[in-house]
Amino acid sequence: SCGATQLCNCSSLDLDFIPSGLTGKIIVLNLAHNKIKHVRSQDLQQTVNLRVLLLQSNEISSIDEDSFCSLGKLELLDLSNNSLAHLSPAWFGQLSSLQHLHLQGNFYRDLGESSPFSSLRNLTSLHLGSLWFSTIRQRNFEGIELLDNLWIDGGNLSHYELGSLKSIQKISHMVISIRSIKIFSAIVRDLLPSVTWLEVREIALSKPAEMPLLRVLSSSLTKKITFKHTLLTDATVPEMVSILEDTPKLVEVELINCRLLGTGQWEMEIQANRSETLRVLTIEKLSIEKFYLFTDMKGVESLLSLFTNITVVNTKVFLVPCSLSRHLRSLEYLDLSANLLGDQSLRHSACRGGWPSLQTLNLSQNSLSDLEMTGRSLSHLSKLTLLDISQNNFGDIPDVCEWPKSLKYLNLSSTQIPKVTTCIPPTLEVLDVSANKLKEFGLQLPFLKVLYLTKNQLKALPGAAPIPNLVAMSIRRNKLNSFSREEFESFKKMELLDASDNNFICSCEFLSFVHHQARIAQVLVGWPEHYVCDSPLAVRGAQVGAVHLSLMECHRSLVVSLICVLVFLLILVLVAVGYKYHVVWYLRMTWAWLQAKRKPKRAPAKDICYDAFVSYSENDSEWVENIMVRELEQACPPFRLCLHKRDFVPGKWIVDNIIDSIEKSHKTLFVLSEHFVQSEWCKYELDFSHFRLFDENNDAAILVLLEPIQSKAIPKRFCKLRKIMNTKTYLEWPLEEEQQERFW
Repeated sequence: SCGATQLCNCSSLDLDFIPSGLTGKIIVLNLAHNKIKHVRSQDLQQTVNLRVLLLQSNEISSIDEDSFCSLGKLELLDLSNNSLAHLSPAWFGQLSSLQHLHLQGNFYRDLGESSPFSSLRNLTSLHLGSLWFSTIRQRNFEGIELLDNLWIDGGNLSHYELGSLKSIQKISHMVISIRSIKIFSAIVRDLLPSVTWLEVREIALSKPAEMPLLRVLSSSLTKKITFKHTLLTDATVPEMVSILEDTPKLVEVELINCRLLGTGQWEMEIQANRSETLRVLTIEKLSIEKFYLFTDMKGVESLLSLFTNITVVNTKVFLVPCSLSRHLRSLEYLDLSANLLGDQSLRHSACRGGWPSLQTLNLSQNSLSDLEMTGRSLSHLSKLTLLDISQNNFGDIPDVCEWPKSLKYLNLSSTQIPKVTTCIPPTLEVLDVSANKLKEFGLQLPFLKVLYLTKNQLKALPGAAPIPNLVAMSIRRNKLNSFSREEFESFKKMELLDASDNNFICSCEFLSFVHHQARIAQVLVGWPEHYVCDSPLAVRGAQVGAVHLSLMECHRSLVVSLICVLVFLLILVLVAVGYKYHVVWYLRMTWAWLQAKRKPKRAPAKDICYDAFVSYSENDSEWVENIMVRELEQACPPFRLCLHKRDFVPGKWIVDNIIDSIEKSHKTLFVLSEHFVQSEWCKYELDFSHFRLFDENNDAAILVLLEPIQSKAIPKRFCKLRKIMNTKTYLEWPLEEEQQERFW
């Protein structure tokens, strides 16, 4: 796994121990997802240049105290998801270069009496905690002053000594999973001046009586607060809003995968001073069970007037009240993607006077279907420059639409548009109409600089005259097979053309042109780099030549078609051969045979129901049913016979009926005739009886020759019949009446 490389990947090899022979050449050692239980002193003694050591997801329960003493250059150590019941400061004593340490998912309940991290002066990222982690003591983080990331999994944290985290002067991003609001409040109190971004997970803000404990947040200097997997209620939202509005340096609030129990009918009026710093609100996948009953949010309208950036994604928003839109006077960026906005609700949401400062609007993945109404609803937004309405279902679009005059970027990808019309605003600089059904593009867009036409059905490049300022174009995954030098050169300002994943026909002139243009502009056609030209052909003064390409590279469609035809012919030949030589019949027989093999070789005596199972052709039924059956079943004592017409279980598979009937009979009686050897089902019955005859070493089969059979008339697949007739005595039905008595 290592060889001479500096990266040694030994993950997922079911190793029980760290392998020997590791040298000082190794920079990265990956031993994750094994079954290592113990790290010994000598295991890593020679890996003095190791920078990354990955030991996560093993079964490590013990580590010798000097196991890492030679790893002075180690920068990342991952011991997560193991079975460590305690942490020893001696492990980390020599790791002076360590920057990232992952200890989460182990069995330790605390970090010990002192700090295990006191010698890690360069530590920037620390991840610890588990389901069993319950205690943080006052000296546990001594020696750590600055951290980029601190992640504590403290879902069951029950004891926190005040001052434990106070020694850390600055934490750029702290993630804490915690359920106890009391413990969380104590942690926040210690981190008031130090955390820039606080991310809280798994906490339940459902009890109004506990909310005053969070008032300490309003004294924090954090600039961003994120709540993930958090429970909120109508009773606690007002107090939470008040706390966040009072946080002096807070700029951004995020709610991700949270849950709100309520409909916005706050149990108390929201009383908060409008924050002078809070500008960004992000809500992703907020679950509101009765979202259709949610109120118009009049209680928070006045608090949102200074927000510049709002994202509400995948939250079942079907309407933004007009009064709320008018209060969002400073809003510059609004993302309402993956919601339920329709044409009429958008018209109401973007009412006159609403969103006056809006510059960027994302309405992708909603329920919009009328492009003309969408444009008209937004036309009064005088500052709107970027509009994303992709992944809606517009279909056919009209010739005339009304748009904001400032619009420069429009995303109409994946909107089921079969044809672009002059509805598209002429002011655009960037247009994305990817993943539609376009067969041509000929719009007059004089200011357009970037055009995305990926995943359409175009067979030629768009004309350059209507889009004279085009700088970059993506026309990947269309149906282009070539384009000329003149077509490309007509785009005077083109710097990038991505035409890969098309059906280009290989020609030296086209290939040479593409290679030559690549010196001027980046042209991507998705060809291998090994194409070369070696005979002269003048193209704009460059000596280029005929290119040698394989048949597959030049005629891919033809080769694929030829392969498909050959495969079809091969299948046809196999079907014909199989039909001629009864392959299907033999396959069915093999399946039934295997089923029979799995059953017990001999049925218990109590399960024997018949003296004999009679196998015969339907054409011989008159003799069997009117003569033989009457004679044997009326004998003294009478025999009990099993006939398929009379005794097979209705609805059961025929093969199962045959197997069960043979197994439940002492004998199998075959009535042989020319008709018998032409019957497929008689062949089954003969084979199953033959199985008992030879595999069980008994005399289960009795043959009655109803009429003489020519050996040529017996098909080859009845080889077992020939074998039985050559080795077993059989009876012949006499035509003379005086001999028939002896026959019975």
